[in-house]
Amino acid sequence: MGLSEASGPRDTQALLATTEAMELRRRDYRVERPVLDQEKLEELGHWGLASGAPQWRTWFQCSHARARALLLQHLPVLAWLPQYPVRDWLLGDLLSGLSVAIMQLPQGLAYALLAGLPPVFGLYSSFYPVFIYFLFGTSRHISVVPLCLTTLASASSHAPPIPPALGSDLPSSLTAPGHPTGGAGPGPLRLRGHLPVRASGPRLHHSRVCASLRVSAQVCVRPASEQLLRAPVPHLLLEVCQKLPQAVAGTVVTAVVAGVVLVLVKLLNGKLQRRLPLPIPGELLTLIGATVISYGVDLKHRFRVDVVGNIPAGLVPPVAPNLQLFVKLVGNAFTIAVVGFAIAISLGKIFGLRHGYRVDSNQELVALGLSNLIGGIFQCFPVSCSMSRSLVQESTGGNTQVAGAVSSLFILIIIVKLGELFQDLPKAVLAATIIVNLKGMLLQFTDIRSLWTANRVDLLIWLVTFVATILLNLDLGLAVAVVFSLLLVVVRTQLPHYSVLGQVPDTDIYRDVAEYSEAREVPGVKVFRSSATVYFANAELYSDALKQRCGVDVDQLISQKKKLLRKQELKLKQLQKKLKKQGPAAKGTSVSTNVNTGDGDIESKAKQVSTENELEDTAANDQEEAKAPDASTLRALGLPQPDFHSLVLDLGALSFVDTVCLKSLKNIFRDFREIEVEVYMAACHTPVVTQLEAGHFFDASITKQHLFASVHDAVIFVLQQPRANPASPVLVTKL
Repeated sequence: MGLSEASGPRDTQALLATTEAMELRRRDYRVERPVLDQEKLEELGHWGLASGAPQWRTWFQCSHARARALLLQHLPVLAWLPQYPVRDWLLGDLLSGLSVAIMQLPQGLAYALLAGLPPVFGLYSSFYPVFIYFLFGTSRHISVVPLCLTTLASASSHAPPIPPALGSDLPSSLTAPGHPTGGAGPGPLRLRGHLPVRASGPRLHHSRVCASLRVSAQVCVRPASEQLLRAPVPHLLLEVCQKLPQAVAGTVVTAVVAGVVLVLVKLLNGKLQRRLPLPIPGELLTLIGATVISYGVDLKHRFRVDVVGNIPAGLVPPVAPNLQLFVKLVGNAFTIAVVGFAIAISLGKIFGLRHGYRVDSNQELVALGLSNLIGGIFQCFPVSCSMSRSLVQESTGGNTQVAGAVSSLFILIIIVKLGELFQDLPKAVLAATIIVNLKGMLLQFTDIRSLWTANRVDLLIWLVTFVATILLNLDLGLAVAVVFSLLLVVVRTQLPHYSVLGQVPDTDIYRDVAEYSEAREVPGVKVFRSSATVYFANAELYSDALKQRCGVDVDQLISQKKKLLRKQELKLKQLQKKLKKQGPAAKGTSVSTNVNTGDGDIESKAKQVSTENELEDTAANDQEEAKAPDASTLRALGLPQPDFHSLVLDLGALSFVDTVCLKSLKNIFRDFREIEVEVYMAACHTPVVTQLEAGHFFDASITKQHLFASVHDAVIFVLQQPRANPASPVLVTKL
């Protein structure tokens, strides 16, 4: 009994608490406040410009704390490395760095072949930039390595020939002047400042499909001329077909076998992904196996299979860039910088959100720029971020860029001691490695189906990017894609959604009456909204849509009104002229009749005087009618009146205003006032109000009392104004 008695009050309290919570949820919030126009809102909120010292003064302030903050900001490794948890993260970073290095070794050699360079350049590009990013980067998980897109763009750029010390043992096609290379020339051109370059990620994502086709064809052709490197993809594919009869059987067989082995290993990794702690290094095993077979069978001499050849041991000395090539390389360098940074920052943001840390866009640009700048001095070609290797770095336990440092040190050991072991590696194996790694990029053709259902505008951009990159080149295709995207932005701002708003019953919410069946227009008030900001490209379209949605031909009504007013003025002038002509004659007749005293003359005098009085009365009446305030109204002129007396412009979508927008808004005020409709504005953001003031928009006829804090404030204000002849009963809204 005691337990039951104790549990009773507890249940009652819980029930009461639940009931109170439900009542709070059901309770409508009620706000009582006066109608706020812009003047009252500024007075109530004490609006004013933010006070304080100018920002430029802080740039020149110097202190110990500021110097330390700048050092940690521009050299992030000093901020996180002293706090590195060795026991928790070191083992994972070591395994992750070794895994990435095992993947990067064959792919670095292969991408050097794609860039038209000796394979050792791929090893250099896998060491210097990675270590520089370890010092300056802010993302803890991305892997900075040579990338297919940037390598392809470097191959098609106009760069200086390879230095004689490195190119003496190469074929003449590689050392010929003008051969595209990623040596010291373009490297220093990668840094583009401290502000992030904003590029469209989906456009670069779409171009990777075409880049994969170009790489596949280019690897098969191995073009040695600049014309073939910059040729369209159809031309490269045609070149492949034409050179098939000249193909060396040993090279084809080597490439096919290596490709099959790589595909099988990738499939095996996919099936055993959950069971294996680390993926099987299929590329490294294929590389080692192919090198051993090539050395044992002597593929180079017996089957005419091209091999990597001499790989010099040790690091090369730095080479100063040739500044004379700046003008020739600046266009391609800018393209590579935009592509590389867009890919790196997008992946960095993804990993940052996933693991809960911030990636600084400005510092990322600095880090990538320095990686390519210093790497270019040491004979590296441009690098960026690889998605596949970044995922491997994350999935194998990598937590920081210590994994990148471990990877670069492993590559350094290969450069210094083990590089010469791969001299007999067939180049066909590297070509097969490139093509197999393009599988993920080629599978992006499946994006067409998802884009068709999700966003057809993005699908159109996808197709334009694909066709432009196929028919032109990677850099020109990307330029076409960016220009087309910007044009689409302008076009989409010219085709916004215009709507007439109605009030949702018993609320202060206004929605499109065409979309919400319960939304009702307030009698006598039109509320108009555009979904896009108004600027020079769509200001005229905004005015036309406003006049069309209001259901009144404003321009024709104004034209008819002006014609009738001109007729009144003309009629008045004619009467005045007639009065001036007949006035002196009447006065002269009256004088002459005073001389004669006959009865007939007296009657004539009376008639003339009465005629003169009638003319004067008629002219006076016309002048009074012309001067009367009601004489120029639509009703007095016999013209149809609009079914609303007030217009409210919902400007909540405006993010900025320009001079064309200001003139358009003033013209709207003028035109609608001509047809006896008062115009009000609502829901302007503070920066827009500031720009309106700076553009001298407010004057004696348009004051801040015509601008309200919300649409409902404007509607309530309009309904509270007295109307002489209300056309319809006023709907009293309540909140």
